[in-house]
Amino acid sequence: MKTLAITGSSGFVGTNLRSFFEKKGFNVIGIKREELKNEKKLLDIIEASDVVVNLAGANIINRWTESYKKTLYNSRLDTTKALISAMNKVDNKPELFISTSAVGIYKNTTCYDEERFEYEDDFLANLCKDWEAEALKAKEFGIRTAIFRFGIILGDGGALEKMLTPFKFGLGGTIGSGLQDFSFIHISDLISAYDFVYENKNLEGIFNLTAPEPTTNLILTKALGEKLNRPTILPVPEFILNLIFSEGAKVLTDGQCVKPKKLLESGFKFEFVNIDSTIDNLVG
Repeated sequence: MKTLAITGSSGFVGTNLRSFFEKKGFNVIGIKREELKNEKKLLDIIEASDVVVNLAGANIINRWTESYKKTLYNSRLDTTKALISAMNKVDNKPELFISTSAVGIYKNTTCYDEERFEYEDDFLANLCKDWEAEALKAKEFGIRTAIFRFGIILGDGGALEKMLTPFKFGLGGTIGSGLQDFSFIHISDLISAYDFVYENKNLEGIFNLTAPEPTTNLILTKALGEKLNRPTILPVPEFILNLIFSEGAKVLTDGQCVKPKKLLESGFKFEFVNIDSTIDNLVG
């Protein structure tokens, strides 16, 4: 029996990933915070694991005080460093390491893929760069390594659950102008991408985990309103979000347009390619 170890296993992605791979016949181990700080326990887990998935990290949607920025950074970098150290020390190394990043690493001036891009120079982008650089050290030990840059994950829970509440009460609307890009992925396609990269032993490196057809906040808002049969006439002003989240409001007001070129060229088939099919499946 193959063993999959996951940090962040109790989160939205982690619980879905655990369920999928258990049905596939894997023994799935959730790596707890205390185990990350206990080298002997962590070494035992990594020694027994065929695949390691790194999902740990504090919630990015929050007020970015200087203290919380440190939490965002440390929750990602410290976990990754612990995993890298353990993978370096064990004799029986995992065959695959998949770590996480975000499309917030890109600028928002045009549409980007894994080959043609510009990186932003702000806190979120620099956090992603440092996080990825640490994770890619696993390659030095001969471990096949992949980095998944997540778009907004839509599913039964997570971000969509929070979006739906105001819409159900007729209080839904765009965020600011609504013209900002919105790169997303259905949770089902995201989990399938993990399986696809695992099964295709030649795949490694950077992957954008976003649907092939990115949209905008305005089009998302209209799709939700139409599916729920609710008005969408109450935009959320950017200054309100700035008051609530400070610099963290950027995650909501400043989206990126990102396409999954590498997955598509590798033969991955998305079940939900656009926002209409995604919302129809999840809200319908």
